[in-house]
Parts: sequence; structure tokens; C-alpha cells
Amino acid sequence: MPSLNYRCYAIPEISALRHPLILGVTPPPQCPHSIDKKPFAYTMMGGEGRISLNLHRKLFHIFIVLLTLYAGWSCVPSDQGSAGTNLIPKSKDTQVVILGTGTPNINPRRFGACVAIIVNGKPYLVDFGPGTVQQASAAYEAGIKALAMQNLTIAFLTHIHSDHTAGFADLILTPWILGRTQPLRVFGPPGIIAMSNHILSAYRRGIRMRIEGAEKADPSGYKVFSEEIKPGLIYEDDNVKVKAFPVKHGAFQYAFGYRFETPSRIIVISGDTIPTESLIANATGCDILIHEVYSMAWFQSHSPKDQKYHASSHTSSLELAEIANRTRPRLLVLTHQLMQPEETEQDLLNEVRRHYKGKVAYGRELNVF
Repeated sequence: MPSLNYRCYAIPEISALRHPLILGVTPPPQCPHSIDKKPFAYTMMGGEGRISLNLHRKLFHIFIVLLTLYAGWSCVPSDQGSAGTNLIPKSKDTQVVILGTGTPNINPRRFGACVAIIVNGKPYLVDFGPGTVQQASAAYEAGIKALAMQNLTIAFLTHIHSDHTAGFADLILTPWILGRTQPLRVFGPPGIIAMSNHILSAYRRGIRMRIEGAEKADPSGYKVFSEEIKPGLIYEDDNVKVKAFPVKHGAFQYAFGYRFETPSRIIVISGDTIPTESLIANATGCDILIHEVYSMAWFQSHSPKDQKYHASSHTSSLELAEIANRTRPRLLVLTHQLMQPEETEQDLLNEVRRHYKGKVAYGRELNVF
């Protein structure tokens, strides 16, 4: 796979990165979002005269870049910014791809919770928040071919909150429409079977039309085999062992974290949780710990009622530093980040690093570890 070491931005009709005049940037090779068209000639009428923007191309394209950064879609593969490079040695058989770090708060540059663990070319998804399928497609276009639609056949759910499950119908149906022939296997807390059945029931007419109509879709690829899990070893194949452990997330009776044991790595995903001893036990000495977090400024900005809820449901930056000090992962990756609008990634990293001196990365969409 080519090194994913660039950032690209695109908007319809013009790709600003085609033009090396823009802020001294040159386009990445074979950027999937570049648009190979000639620059357009724009004319503005106003005031006393007629201004040709061809005479001010550089200024115009700077405006386009800024506009895109503000409102456009962005693709940020692995080794960008705070994710850094060489934070953890590359594995010959295992990749971790952050597909979504989002929360219930709307942010057009973040997608619903989802992590893909790829072992020997086979992907295993954890959570399927809104945008999961689109992000898998974006990762595929960026060179991670294991995330082709037909390969999305197995997933694990941490808990039944909408920001972790709103992409479920899409995960069931879209890969099937695009060629998946195997049923989707899903492991999760009690409630996952009912959710699967209700989604299939809601779409039953559309499913039947795709199978019996002119499309002649595969008769098995839409099916879902759901299993309600208990703590312990819940899945094993030639690539991976997956263990579930209970975590505490507000009033949820059933919420889980997951420990993946691959030939070369141990990866632990916290799910949404407060600090728990079960997580400490499963994460101690792991290679990668992917853990949710909120900043202290964000917490303090809320009402006492909201503070009580979040303190019983999520993990603060200070608490996460203590968890990391106890578990000593080779790499800690922050996800599901809750921060004030004016705070930066570096602000949150600094909060954690103030009390933990190990390696920490701020997880972002399409980071690869």
C-alpha cells in the first residue's frame, strides 16, 4: 500500500491542489480527489470596472482553499499532524484505521464512531456510527483495499447509542447492493438482535424488489446473523481473537470494550466508559489503546446536571492519563473527543501529556496505525 502521507481537499469543479502557486503546495501523486480540468476563467462586475480573476489567480485560489477548509470535505490519511509518524512500529499483518471519532454533536468533518482493525487483509469493524460505509469507501480510495464493500462482513458493537449505531442499516444494505454475497455477522450487547430484525423488517419490500426484480441481487448478502454477547472470548478465527469486557457507561446495563489479539498486536477499544478495572485488566501492556476522552474546559462549561451525567458516562483527560499510567500501552489514541470549540487538538494532547509521558496520538478520521 502506498504511504498515506498527504492531506487533500476538494470541492466540486476545482481542485485547488492542482495549482502549485497556492501557498507553495504541490499536489500529491494520484490524489483520489484531484479533478483534472483546466482552470476556469471567472469575471466579476462591480463598481467602476471589470476585474478578471485570471489576473488574481493566486488570491482567488487562496480563497478557495480557505473556503474548503471551513466548509468542505476533507480526507486526512494516516501520518498527518498530531497522529505523527513512527509512533508505533508498522505491523506486517495488522492495521488500525480510524473511520469515525464523532459524538452526538454534529461536525461535518467528523463521522460516527467506527474503528476498522484489518488483519491479513480482513477487516473487523467496531461500532457503525453514521457515515461508516462512506468512510470505508474513502479509505478504500486512499489505498486501503481491504475495506472494499464486499469485505465488510463482521462487526462488533460497544453499546446501543445512536452515534455508534446509526450507520447500521447502511452497513447491512449498501455493501450487499454493491456486491457482498456473505451475510453480515454482528456481535453486541442485548438489543442487537431486535435492532437487526427491525431494520430488515423496515426494508423488507426494498430487499425483495432487489432480489426478485431486474437487479437479481444476491439472496444472502443482506442477511444479518446477530449474537448477543457476554464478557469473555466471543470470536476467534485464523487472524484474531476477540474478547469482550464490561464497561460502565451511564445507565446502560450492557456496554462493552473489546480486546483484539492479532499475530503481531494487541489492540484495545474502550467504547464509551468511565474508568473501570475491567478495562485496566484488559489493556495492561497492550500495543494500542483507543480510548474516549473529554477535556476539562469542556466539562467545566456544562451545567451541574450535565456534569453529573458526563462524570458517570465518560472519561476526562486527567482520568485517561491515570488509566494510561496504569496500563502503559505502546500507543494511546484519543477518540470520541469532547472539547470546547475554541480548543485545539494540541490543547487536549497537552492535558493528557501533563500527567502521562508515554506516546499519545489524537485520533482523526482516516488515521492509520
